[in-house]
Amino acid sequence: MTPHQYSFRKATLNDLDLLMAWQSTPHVREWWDVDAPYDEAALADARVRRWIVSTLGRPFAFIQDYTVHGWQDHHFARLPKGSRGIDQYIGDPEMIGVGHGSAFISARMQAIFDEQAPVIATDPHPDNKRAIAVYEKLGFEPFGPPRETRWGLILPMTARRQRAGNSQQPWTNALSRHD
Repeated sequence: MTPHQYSFRKATLNDLDLLMAWQSTPHVREWWDVDAPYDEAALADARVRRWIVSTLGRPFAFIQDYTVHGWQDHHFARLPKGSRGIDQYIGDPEMIGVGHGSAFISARMQAIFDEQAPVIATDPHPDNKRAIAVYEKLGFEPFGPPRETRWGLILPMTARRQRAGNSQQPWTNALSRHD
């Protein structure tokens, strides 16, 4: 999959049924807290940008990116100014295991780094080996040991923006090493 095959549009109230349907699937429920569905206030929260991901016009995934400095007690609050966190899932079960996860996350990472974020962080559950493998493939590295947070048990991971003069992004290098 190549990044240009994916489109990202802001999630809206019109997407709530789709998001709830995806969040009710066993593969999403295993790792995603769905006890509090999105509402108008959540979708309007300026700290978090929520996206519906499509390929060839077919919506299949959700991704959000957020300012890690938007909450005083956030576990990534010590990262450099401008850092973003990401969370995502593939909602459509038919789209799992065929390379979409690493490809659409890479495309979103490119957009976030293009906005000058110095670091992108993510926090999978330490037992979510599939997600951790995808993140490592994309250049993420653990940033400390697993820890308990108000959002649950996490493995903190970060990917850093490449320095000027290096034309290859870390996630591009990681993808070419593993594919």
